[in-house]
Amino acid sequence: MSGDPRILGDMDRVDAHDDEHGDLLSTLEVIEAQPLATRAEAYDALHDALARRLEATPGTSS
Repeated sequence: MSGDPRILGDMDRVDAHDDEHGDLLSTLEVIEAQPLATRAEAYDALHDALARRLEATPGTSS
């Protein structure tokens, strides 16, 4: 994998990504434990938060 940040030596970026991934999984676990109506609202709020983060991140393209 030529684009792997670990190969490029950018360990801070990898660690930050792993932390964010773990936080997202924890958030999803909490949401899934809630009643259905509450889950829908929580997923909507999560979607909005992730969309804001994506829009605020300069120089990224996926």
